[in-house]
Amino acid sequence: MSPSSPPVLPDERLAAGAARLATRHAGRFAVETVQGLLTDSYRRLAATARVHTHLVVLAERFTAERLDALAHVRGAPGSGLPRVLFVCSHNAGRSQLAAALLEHRAAGRVVVSSAGTHPAGDVEPHIVQVLEEAGADPAGAFPKPLTDEVVQAADIVITMGCGDACPVVPGRRYLDWPVADPDGAPIALVRQIRDDIDARITELLTTLPA
Repeated sequence: MSPSSPPVLPDERLAAGAARLATRHAGRFAVETVQGLLTDSYRRLAATARVHTHLVVLAERFTAERLDALAHVRGAPGSGLPRVLFVCSHNAGRSQLAAALLEHRAAGRVVVSSAGTHPAGDVEPHIVQVLEEAGADPAGAFPKPLTDEVVQAADIVITMGCGDACPVVPGRRYLDWPVADPDGAPIALVRQIRDDIDARITELLTTLPA
């Protein structure tokens, strides 16, 4: 199988993942809704993924984020924390840096998501290293496509080089951070980009509820 060929849908493993998610959201979403969203998440990730080994696990994590956002949009009781979404073109560099740094600096004060308008197959090579240098955890980083429910659930949407490709939802706060693209850049420049984003994160935190 070539890297560009999506694998056959692993029905049994997806069914097991859907059962776990449905149990977590019992009384909130029907099993069929969860199954459909998980299958959709799997197909979306498979369309761009370079490696399919852990695709079912990533699809389950992606679906969990989408279900949480959908529940928030529908008014289900939640944490009440502000929700911040970072969007860039490929969700492989800038938005991954921003999401991981905000998660690290906010220490539980914010629900953080990231997505790409045209997601890449993998996170850019230097991103993990520079995040670890800053003390942030890059373990959960993988490119994800932008979905309607995640945009609708966000209180603040921060775009980073994707222009008008991000949909606009009335009532949301939109910011645009003109940050350099780390794609193909040497690690010294990626560190500078990280520090630029980190300074913006520090300023953003001063505007959020304590």
